[in-house]
Amino acid sequence: MVSRNRSRGRKKKPMIFSAWNYKILAVGLLLVIVGFSAMYIENEVKGFISLYLSPVIIMTGYVSVIVAILKHDRDSSAVPDES
Repeated sequence: MVSRNRSRGRKKKPMIFSAWNYKILAVGLLLVIVGFSAMYIENEVKGFISLYLSPVIIMTGYVSVIVAILKHDRDSSAVPDES
């Protein structure tokens, strides 16, 4: 009974990230996983995929994750009134 009364008085907190941030974050994580998987599957030290393709895919994934974390949507930055 007490928990019901407490939950009614609470206001919803805004989400930290927008939907765009979550999508880019998921794409970045997928790129990192695909890059490491491609490097593991080729299993050659001097192969084309291990030396050239996988590092580019992995770095693209890391950059997209960083962009997804640091990009701030200016439209949702308005703080709602506390009153």
